Amino acid sequence: MGELATRKHVEFIVSVEKRKDSFEAVAMEHIRMSGAYWGLTTLDLLGKLHVVDVEEVVSWVIQCQHDSGGFGGSIGHDPHILYTLSAVQVLALFDKLDVLDVEKVVSYVAGLQNEDGSFSGDMWGEIDTRFSYIAISCLSLLHRLDKINVEKAVSYILSCKNHDGGFGSTPGAESHAGQIFCCVGALAITGSLHHIDKDLLGWWLCERQDNKTGGLSGRPEKLPDVCYSWWALSSLIMIDRVHWINKDKLIKFILNCQDIENGGISDRPDDAVDVYHTYFGVAGLSLLEYPGLKAIDPAYALPVDVVNRIILDG
Repeated sequence: MGELATRKHVEFIVSVEKRKDSFEAVAMEHIRMSGAYWGLTTLDLLGKLHVVDVEEVVSWVIQCQHDSGGFGGSIGHDPHILYTLSAVQVLALFDKLDVLDVEKVVSYVAGLQNEDGSFSGDMWGEIDTRFSYIAISCLSLLHRLDKINVEKAVSYILSCKNHDGGFGSTPGAESHAGQIFCCVGALAITGSLHHIDKDLLGWWLCERQDNKTGGLSGRPEKLPDVCYSWWALSSLIMIDRVHWINKDKLIKFILNCQDIENGGISDRPDDAVDVYHTYFGVAGLSLLEYPGLKAIDPAYALPVDVVNRIILDG
């Protein structure tokens, strides 16, 4: 088994930020805030967050905020709950939440809750359990969960639970590991994990491990993908069923997806690397207690020391 190419991954993440005029950078401009969260959290897990200019990042984040209180994916882009959480997460990494007009952000997020307890992503009204998790995580980090109807939010999430133990994006939608993380994470943050059939869900999740490669997939009959080393694994940890998978095989799969020469991690071996899979690969290794990495919180998807500073000390 190879080792994690920490130095190369740091160089890769820093280089991505510098290539602002590349085709990839222009094409992904609309999700740059999430890209910043993925890249910066990876650096923090690797113990290398100090390589970036804090003030430059914080200044850019604030420029992405709208009068509504929500944040866009980049400067000049429409606000969305997705990028609002990413902005809060980035500021949390640097211990800079004090630069926020918290009540403005809270008002934006809370205003997206619907009568049935669900959340819309933005003013256009798309509903998805991802947005439920995002709202709950964001407001919890800001110590403002009391600004929404938590009971209704939990009830809506539970209405998206399926007969196989998993969760979908809306009631009746198929179970998917990404949606399961969102629902389990939201239930964990609100102290509602007792509503889950942990054995049934644990079985569904551990069945996603490919016997040959050791990688995890998001749905039955799908190829393994590094990002599910986070989405599925974090849920298994939160419901205390992580011992049902082969951890060594999963570590090997993630390490096999590295570009040893240029840095970065891809979805599966020999594919093109990107910041998204680099983050979720490193985050997965952190959950697996890989040596040399900071611990990550499975519910908040932030380093444990950051969560402790905000939730426990804040």
